[in-house]
Amino acid sequence: MSSFDWTLIRSFLAVLEQGSLMAAARALGMHQPTLGRHIEQLERQLGVSLFERTGRGLAPTRSALAIADEARQMRDGARSLQRKLSARQSDRSGTVRLSASQVAAAWALPGLIAQLRQAEPNIAIELVATNSASNLLRREADIALRMFAPEQDSLIARKVGDIPIRTYAHADYLSRCGTPRTLEDLLSPSHTLVGYDTDRILLDGFAAQGVPLQREQFALRTDDHIVYTHLVGAGCGIGFLAAYTARQLPGLQAVLPQLRIPCLPCWLAVHREIRSDPVIRRVFDLLFELLRAQLREPAAADR
Repeated sequence: MSSFDWTLIRSFLAVLEQGSLMAAARALGMHQPTLGRHIEQLERQLGVSLFERTGRGLAPTRSALAIADEARQMRDGARSLQRKLSARQSDRSGTVRLSASQVAAAWALPGLIAQLRQAEPNIAIELVATNSASNLLRREADIALRMFAPEQDSLIARKVGDIPIRTYAHADYLSRCGTPRTLEDLLSPSHTLVGYDTDRILLDGFAAQGVPLQREQFALRTDDHIVYTHLVGAGCGIGFLAAYTARQLPGLQAVLPQLRIPCLPCWLAVHREIRSDPVIRRVFDLLFELLRAQLREPAAADR
């Protein structure tokens, strides 16, 4: 016997239980000729006759009765599968509040959230862009993207990877001021460094490498990380950006690859109790995979 189209079983059972093509077609909302063709196709595929015409309609043959129980089991299995899929779809409906720094919220997450929404259109995302660490213990957010390892025992955290930090400048700036080849070139008066106003992260980073700098050596200063990124992207000077940010700014070029800048660790954290929520769990797992893939991509300026 050749294989058969098991989707025809639905039509077979309707005729078996209704006793006629007309009644079965009415029950299924189908046209009677279509249903008749389904029965003929199934008989050809099985190589047996399933119904005999009588004065009152169609009577099942012994072959039809022999497969009736298995056919009902297939139908019950399909219905059970449909219920499970419906329940799963219902489980994946809800709202997830995601916290991230302003830079990550502006440059790392939009494209990933677009992919997440395509995969889970019934899950709403609330994105909190803040440079202060949202307190997951007080449920200010469901999931937090952080650049440090959470230490609270009640949190579950997974390290996504390390974010490369590079030295970048726009091609227009480099055509005007030249490309620095050494650290001495970078710190010379001919180049403009973009730094922070009160934030000491760059000063401390250079000091850790034995290069003490003064705040005044950064001719452009701002504590707004979004503004900082746009200053570098506009060709105002040389700055230090995450690779995923530079990838999205046309014209940026990496300079001084020998300058070793520590990477930023990237972590996803969630409260231990919330982790069992199917909606939050789905967003957490999917976001982890998307972020990890993003961090594996080389920055355009580094290619």
